[in-house]
Amino acid sequence: MPLSPRQSDILALARDMGRVTVDGLAASFGVTVQTIRRDLTELCDAGVLDRTHGGAALPSGITNIGYEDRRRLNADAKEAIARAAAALIPAGASLFLNIGTTTEAVARALRDTPNLMVVTNNMNVAQIMGGHPSAEVIVTGGRLRRADGGLVGDMAVQTIRQFKVDIAVIGASALDPEGDVLDFDPDEVRVSRAILGQARSSILVADQGKLARVAPVRIGNLSDLDQWVTDRAPPAALAQICRAAKTSIILP
Repeated sequence: MPLSPRQSDILALARDMGRVTVDGLAASFGVTVQTIRRDLTELCDAGVLDRTHGGAALPSGITNIGYEDRRRLNADAKEAIARAAAALIPAGASLFLNIGTTTEAVARALRDTPNLMVVTNNMNVAQIMGGHPSAEVIVTGGRLRRADGGLVGDMAVQTIRQFKVDIAVIGASALDPEGDVLDFDPDEVRVSRAILGQARSSILVADQGKLARVAPVRIGNLSDLDQWVTDRAPPAALAQICRAAKTSIILP
């Protein structure tokens, strides 16, 4: 359907933030909540947004956002998270980096950390680390997912199980209020679980925008991880889950 200028702006906000609220949009655009509800109804009827309680969200519960859109989503937060995560990785460490735009940012932030060994199922990470002067880079086998350069499936899992590394750095597509770490592709989730199982310690790199998204497949829980690097303080319930499990929350 043709979008009005306001509806185009609403869709752009949803792409940036993951979800939008009726009250927030009404205040931003200086219109009534009834006007915003009509806009959201039309956008949802067109299939570009899904209704949520009090607003709408990207229809990402089954299908992920396009990879280039994900690269742009919260880009500044991802770069800050990446720098903070890279600071946790010492020279000479061995590590896994999985699929994701935030793990790609971590790879870029590691350019000055010497003598790393990096095992990855992310072709983009492999290319980034290929320019590192002293890193050994090992790429898993697997089925190539052309949309994002990811390698998934049994061959990727089997390769990962040949290693025991110091640190697993993983990204995710969503976090729910119970602390579950979620993604979209069951094959990708199997790889992420194998990565966590073959590492002595684990770091989740995920910005707070992931709390506004939903995904159908569970990787694990915040309580299963050693550290969560994020861009700002999380909601109290998630902070309590981390405290109880001794999962450190690291802010840039």
